[in-house]
Amino acid sequence: MSGEVRTAGAVARGVRRVFDGRTVLDGVDVEIAPGEFVALLGPSGCGKSTLLKAIGGLDSGAEGEFRVPASRSIVFQEHRLLPWERVWRNVALGLGGGPARKLRERAVRALSEVGLRDRADAWPGTLSGGEAQRVALARSLVRDPGLLLLDEPFGALDALTRLKAQALVAELCARRRPAVLLVTHDVDEALRLADRILMLGHGRIVREIAVDVPRPRSIDHPRFRAHRHEILRGLGVEPGPATTSPQENA
Repeated sequence: MSGEVRTAGAVARGVRRVFDGRTVLDGVDVEIAPGEFVALLGPSGCGKSTLLKAIGGLDSGAEGEFRVPASRSIVFQEHRLLPWERVWRNVALGLGGGPARKLRERAVRALSEVGLRDRADAWPGTLSGGEAQRVALARSLVRDPGLLLLDEPFGALDALTRLKAQALVAELCARRRPAVLLVTHDVDEALRLADRILMLGHGRIVREIAVDVPRPRSIDHPRFRAHRHEILRGLGVEPGPATTSPQENA
């Protein structure tokens, strides 16, 4: 059962998903408050992206009760830009009818938020990987979503570009205040961005961590390190003095 709500925030109750007789999600409950940033962690193959797609309404085979905003958008690891359309048209894709001038204005405003106003008329093939992912983010923001779903959106970026993209998302979400669900394999990324972290395992939420580290967050803050150690142990990694966030394969 599903429904759309006009206010921000999202609720999913009793989410189940079975693939070829294998239960991936077994009665998962997730609630995201308006303006809250939630990160979802867990071992590869545990169903993180499956849960995100179910909440986003992209998986007709998922069972459960879903109450989500009428306005929601998803950013995937792949930017999925149309190479035969200019950047601004990629941002405006799916906005519906109306004068092209108005659509362009909306797209350029969104591109300005991600620092790419001057690339509005470029072709996607001329963009760097980081620029292309920022265009994908602008395409989501232009819809003014009450719920923003991020499915490993920085996974294909190099380390420096990834840090810059994380900072941009943190800034935009603090300004716009959508409810956010981020799927990631990067423990430090989750700790930098999220208000709360959910750990998925054996088809259920097995741990919940409120991230009580002041922003802007430093990896050297004692609470940051304590949370990291707690999460790594939950993932089956025994942290040592030099342990850093593991990068698992999706």
